[in-house]
Amino acid sequence: MKKILLSLLVVLGTVSCSQAQKTEFAAEALAEKLQTLDGKEISFKEILNKHKGKTVVIDIWASWCSDCVKAMPKVKDMQEKSPKTDYVFISMDKTAEKWKTGIEKHSLTGEHYLAPDGMKGKFGKAIDLDWIPRYIVIDKKGKIAIYRAIETDFDKINATLKKLN
Repeated sequence: MKKILLSLLVVLGTVSCSQAQKTEFAAEALAEKLQTLDGKEISFKEILNKHKGKTVVIDIWASWCSDCVKAMPKVKDMQEKSPKTDYVFISMDKTAEKWKTGIEKHSLTGEHYLAPDGMKGKFGKAIDLDWIPRYIVIDKKGKIAIYRAIETDFDKINATLKKLN
C-alpha cells in the first residue's frame, strides 16, 4: 500500500511540475522565426525585444478557430481597459492569405505575426501550445506573468494587467 501511495505522489508531483508557471521562454521558442505582414522573418526573441519595458499580451489565435473568434470582443474590451499594454497577435493560420483576411475581418489592432508551421510546428511545441486561443502576459521586466490562459480566463488576465500597469 505504501509503495502505491508513494508512486501516486511521485506521478502527481511530476505532472504538477510540468504544468508549473514558467517565467521565461525556452531558448527554442526565442530562436523560432515568425513571419511579418510584409513576408519577412523575425525571431520571437526580436519580437519580445521590441517591447522591452512594456507589459505585453500575446494572443495566439487562428482565423479558422471558432473559440478565437468568439473571444475577439473580450480581447477588444481588454485593449480598451489596458491601453498602455502592447498587444502581439501570433496566428496559427495555414496560409498568409487567410491570416491577413482574419486580421482585417476582425479589425485586430496590435502587431501581427504568423507561425508558418502552425500549432503543431516548432514554435507551437516550444511554447507548449495545446489550445487556442492562448494568451500569454509578459511584465515590464520581460518575465512571464501568465504563461497559459485561454478564452475563459479573461478575469484573471484583466486583473493581472491592472496590477502590472
